Amino acid sequence: MLEPDKNPNPRLMVDPPSWLRHLMRRQFDKVTDLKQVIKRREKAEKKRQRSGDPHIVEYFHQLDDPYSHLTAQVLAVFAERYDVVIKPHLIRASGGKNQPEMEKLAQWARRDAELIAPYYGLTFPKDAPIQPSVGNQMACALSLSAKSGEEFVAALFDESVGLWSGKARNEIDGSTIDAILDKGSARLAELGHYSGATFYYAGEWYWGADRLFHLEQRLRDLGACKAPDLPFICPRPDIDVSGVDASGLMLDFYPSLNSPYTSIIYDRTITLKNECGIRFNHKPVLPMIMRGVPATRAKGMYIIFDTKREGEFLGVPFGPMITPIGEPTRQAYSLLPWAVQQGKDEALMSSLLAHAFAKRIGLHTRKGMKRAVEAAGLDWQEAQQYLGSEDWKPMVERHQDEMVKGLGLWGVPSYRLSGTDGEPDLAVWGQDRLWLIAAEIRRRAKG
Repeated sequence: MLEPDKNPNPRLMVDPPSWLRHLMRRQFDKVTDLKQVIKRREKAEKKRQRSGDPHIVEYFHQLDDPYSHLTAQVLAVFAERYDVVIKPHLIRASGGKNQPEMEKLAQWARRDAELIAPYYGLTFPKDAPIQPSVGNQMACALSLSAKSGEEFVAALFDESVGLWSGKARNEIDGSTIDAILDKGSARLAELGHYSGATFYYAGEWYWGADRLFHLEQRLRDLGACKAPDLPFICPRPDIDVSGVDASGLMLDFYPSLNSPYTSIIYDRTITLKNECGIRFNHKPVLPMIMRGVPATRAKGMYIIFDTKREGEFLGVPFGPMITPIGEPTRQAYSLLPWAVQQGKDEALMSSLLAHAFAKRIGLHTRKGMKRAVEAAGLDWQEAQQYLGSEDWKPMVERHQDEMVKGLGLWGVPSYRLSGTDGEPDLAVWGQDRLWLIAAEIRRRAKG
């Protein structure tokens, strides 16, 4: 189904009126304005210096979370290399609207963690279960909870390796550590987040090995790195397909118009496919909220902030923005079949994303839509003949079925790499997985 009859998200979130879009814009501006980010950081640092406190980093570990297992492998190195005090917490999965589809999420995380681990110099056991047994988790939690912060950090690697390798433990009654997990989870919620493998430092969140380099850079800027000549612990791999002939491979790309993450990686994806000559299928899908995937304000604001710093890292503008969720997306997608006929669907999607997420042009207005269409090299007079058409619906619904039902993915942007003979398809989601697609293209093209 393209859009569910009963969307769990409020109507105002799926189809916000104009006044609400502008109210949301002001909230987003506070997060994406670099001057305000710098100001908040300076304020936090002055407060720390006045109080004489050390650099305190709170770390939230979820025992059944594969990303937490990856982070466990670098936590002691991080503590040694930076002048910080780490306050660890054990938590349970949040679930609910912040983590819908818990069973699918667990399967995805298990697979994704194994895929990315080697590129960060980490390991994940190939025969590990989707999640360790509850009894072993409880025994591990009991062991860790009895330790001081420094002892926890020092012991976490071995404890986590034993847990995920299936090492037998004396199982205990889980109720004995419920209070510990409840306390850690409450602290996570109090600070406004929902995921394990996360670091919290002076008002900002950093998720797992993937975002650790952002925290490292912030601490280096504050002079808190003991070995600034050493590289980052988990540097982000490059998106590199230079000199690669990938004409024997195929890449399916599933972007969404209301996805901040899509907006910063869209053009780089198009550049990648042009650089290596891979066969390419452009398959836009509806935004997650319109598809009925639950969302919360806390998650939305974190995504906006995270997209901003990821965009800065990639050298891609992000913000000021105004959301194109709801009717603007339907109107924009109604132009896709026409744009496909002219070979301009990629140019149209690129222009729409740039106008909404980097130029703050409201696609809910006729004037804003006109600007985006013309910037894509399309004729606005002709475009108006197709605005509001429903010819796009079967095409987008087919893309969604492929992505969600076929690949088991629901986040955007998503990718599927196919070929060569005998190789299973590689399906991943997230703008921070294009480097993985690039690495796999290089490997498969050589093969």
